[in-house]
Amino acid sequence: MQVSLETTSGLERRLTVGIPADVIDGEVKRRLLDAAKNVRINGFRKGKVPMSVVRQRFGEGVRQEVLGDVINRSLNDAFRKENLRPAGRPNVEPKQLAEGKDLEYVATFEVYPAIELKGLEGIEITRLSAEIGESDVDDMIETLRKSQAKWEDVTRAAASGDRVVIDFVGTQGGVAFEGGAATGHTLTLGSNTMIPGFEAGIEGMVAGETRDVAVTFPADYQNEALKGTGANFAVALHGVSAEVLPEINEELFAVFGIRDGDLERFRQEVKVNMENEQIKATKNRLKSAVFDALLSANQCDIPNSLVGEEIEALRSQALQQYGQLSAKLDVKSLLPDELFKAQAERRTALGLLISEVIVKHEIKPEKDRVRGLIESAAATYEDPQGVVSYYYSNQELLAGVEAAAMEEQVMEVLLGTMNVVEKTVPYQELIRPTTAEAV
Repeated sequence: MQVSLETTSGLERRLTVGIPADVIDGEVKRRLLDAAKNVRINGFRKGKVPMSVVRQRFGEGVRQEVLGDVINRSLNDAFRKENLRPAGRPNVEPKQLAEGKDLEYVATFEVYPAIELKGLEGIEITRLSAEIGESDVDDMIETLRKSQAKWEDVTRAAASGDRVVIDFVGTQGGVAFEGGAATGHTLTLGSNTMIPGFEAGIEGMVAGETRDVAVTFPADYQNEALKGTGANFAVALHGVSAEVLPEINEELFAVFGIRDGDLERFRQEVKVNMENEQIKATKNRLKSAVFDALLSANQCDIPNSLVGEEIEALRSQALQQYGQLSAKLDVKSLLPDELFKAQAERRTALGLLISEVIVKHEIKPEKDRVRGLIESAAATYEDPQGVVSYYYSNQELLAGVEAAAMEEQVMEVLLGTMNVVEKTVPYQELIRPTTAEAV
């Protein structure tokens, strides 16, 4: 086997591999001889079919099978010979496949980058936490009430917080523009889901009334043609409904799983759930901060092939919200690569760096930690022990928990070299979603 390696650009490599013809021909002959012992063809006894007939009937199929096997085997041998770690699937392009001639093919692929981890010694990082007071519990109970709110029609003028049903048509210079009209649109006033000024312009209207609302599109509006321009919306209001919150009583308690208790018990349960959310939020914020520091200190090239795989994984995850409808959608137009590229690049880079930390510090999943994570996940089920047993019997689930355990161990290694500063913030600030993703 002859192997020629060249670097085309960055992490991309090109392997040219040559295999002598006699290697291919010899393997084809051997397989045809094996086939001849068992093949059945009308007019011949088993094992007595002439080789010329066997070759005529099966020769081409066997040759293609051999070529595929030889290419796969020789490519892996070439990777080992050249000490290469390919990232993603190689693109194999045959150059010479003719019978009786040496096989030649070219494999183009990316390799994993060589990473020399830089330490995080002395880097300051903030661990956020929150103290949950009675006012925080009050706010959470109001949030829970709002989640169970009902809407009742009212005859008064619309006000902020009301839900309205409207028709509207947007025009510029008396001419309607694309995407500026809707019929039977439901809108909660004060939600700030519409153009600035639109919702405020509807306040004070009553059912059956029409009104012109003048607005200016924001300078960063998604439609280039409308950015920063003014428009007029003719709005017809069909109905107004007001939010009615449930009473704080046994019925509300039962909705959230408290079937035998009073307000004090309900408040205690709410606070316990808030404390659990606080622990989770503190952990996630800290993880994001640590991994941000790791990325900042260790800039590295990332294989485009791995980024592409991450984009596909993120797109598949996003498609789950569409259910069976996703099969009928133009996925690439609805969810283009650019939508996921930054997140995919971050996840790919972090994956490479975390793997390097694991290798450098010889980290293996601690059995007690894995057990703790599984028991924590199982605690919310009616039969926790059954769930624990199921995790240990399912290798895929167990591997996922082991990966989570090693990630925690990586965090501890990195935190051990950093200067951690404690900071207390309001509860709502702590649990507020952030755009950063740990992994």
